[in-house]
Amino acid sequence: MNRTLTGILLWLALLATAAAATTTSEEIAHLLNFVATSDCSFERNGTRYDGQEARDHIQRKYDYIRDRVTSAEEFIRYAASESSFSGRPYHATCDGRTITSREWLSRELERFRQSRDQGSPVATPPADSPR
Repeated sequence: MNRTLTGILLWLALLATAAAATTTSEEIAHLLNFVATSDCSFERNGTRYDGQEARDHIQRKYDYIRDRVTSAEEFIRYAASESSFSGRPYHATCDGRTITSREWLSRELERFRQSRDQGSPVATPPADSPR
């Protein structure tokens, strides 16, 4: 009986871990798509980039640190918010307003989670304002 219960608990723990990993992967994929399809410009170390260029750079950083990232918040913090070399924050300029990419992506992550949790289809909104 004890072995059966232990086996069931282990199985449930593995399912929970797999679900959390899937959720994190989905959230990160959503954020990368959000950046890529944005009409905003992105500033990194004084140079402006379009959404696809910013997404490609963030993806390269994420690929390098992927094994250490356990949440979408860590993804934003370590791959999408500041230069690893200069320490300068990345910025998004949307519709003439500039905010840090950390704030912009954190807002989008919250919006994504709320939509998902409410059972609404999660569509990426137009990314032409910092929201």
